[in-house]
Amino acid sequence: MDILIPFLSADFLGKPAWIWLTFVTIVVALLAFDLGVLHKDDHEIGVRESLLLSAGYISAALAFGAWIWWQLGAQSGMDYYTGFMIEKSLSMDNVFVIALIFSFFAIPRQYQHRVLFWGILGVIVLRAIMIGLGATLVSQFSWVLYLFGVFLIFTGIKMWIIADHVPDIANNPLLKFLKRHMRVTEGLRGNAFWVNEPDPATGKVVRFATPLFLALVLVEFVDLVFAVDSVPAIFAITTDPFIVYTSNIFAILGLRALYFALAAMIHRFKYLKYALALVLVFIGSKIFLVGFIGKIDPLISLGVTFGLIAGGVVVSLWKTRGQPAPTSTTT
Repeated sequence: MDILIPFLSADFLGKPAWIWLTFVTIVVALLAFDLGVLHKDDHEIGVRESLLLSAGYISAALAFGAWIWWQLGAQSGMDYYTGFMIEKSLSMDNVFVIALIFSFFAIPRQYQHRVLFWGILGVIVLRAIMIGLGATLVSQFSWVLYLFGVFLIFTGIKMWIIADHVPDIANNPLLKFLKRHMRVTEGLRGNAFWVNEPDPATGKVVRFATPLFLALVLVEFVDLVFAVDSVPAIFAITTDPFIVYTSNIFAILGLRALYFALAAMIHRFKYLKYALALVLVFIGSKIFLVGFIGKIDPLISLGVTFGLIAGGVVVSLWKTRGQPAPTSTTT
C-alpha cells in the first residue's frame, strides 16, 4: 500500500495516474461488457439494439464528463463536452465511409460489429499516439497551435467544396497495396480474419487474409485519416491531453455503437458536412481571435458548435424528407 499510493498520485501527462486509471478501467469494463455479454455470438444488430447500446455509451460519456467537472472544475468539464460533441459530429463522416467499405466487401450485418469492435482497439492505440505527439509538440512549440488553426480553416473550406464527393473504395491505394502483397480469399470465411487454406498454385497449405480483414484495415485507415482533422480541432479547444483523449475515445465508442442505426439513414444527413465545415473554420479561427479579443468563453464555443451542428441536422432532415435510401452495391 505504501508503494501504491505514490504511484497512483504520480503525475502522468499533467494528471495524477489514478485519474487515467479510472478512465482506462471504465473503457475496459464497457468493452468487456459489449463483447463478453451483449455480443458473445455474431448476430445482426437491429436499429433498436443499436440505439439502446449507443444510449448506454452516451450516458457513460456524459456521466464521465460530470465526474471531470466535479474533479477538475467547470473549465475542464466544458472543454470535455465541447471536444466530445466535435469528435462525435466529425465522426459522422466515418459512418458514411464505413458503410461504403462494408458494402464494397459485401460484409453481412452479423459480422459488421466484429469489425467495428476490433477496430476500436486500434483506435484507442492510434489516438493515444497521435494525441501524445500533439501534446508534446504544443508544449514544446506553442506556435504549433497556429499551424493547427490554419490547417482546420483549410480543411473546413475543402470539406465545404467537396461535400458531395463519394470515396472510390475500389481504387483506394492501400487496398491495392494489400491485394498485391497478401494472399486474400475470394470470399468470406465466416467471421474469420485469417484462414489456412491450400494455395491454388502449389497445393501447400498457407495463410490467407479474408475480405473481413481487408475491411478492418480500411476502417482503421479511415479513422486515422479523420483523426488528422478531429485531433487538431480538439487541441484548438484545450491542450490538456487527458481531456483531448477521453473526449475522443468516448465519442468514438458511442458512434460505433450507433453505426447500425445511422447507416440505414445516413443519406438523410446530406447537409451535415456543410455544418461540420463551418465548425472547423470557426474552431480554427478561434486560435487567431485569442490574440485580438482574448480567450473565448468555453460556453460560447460549445453553444456555437452545438448550434451549427444542430442546424445542419435540421436542414438535412427537412431537405431530404421523403427521400428513399439509395440502393447499395457490392462487389
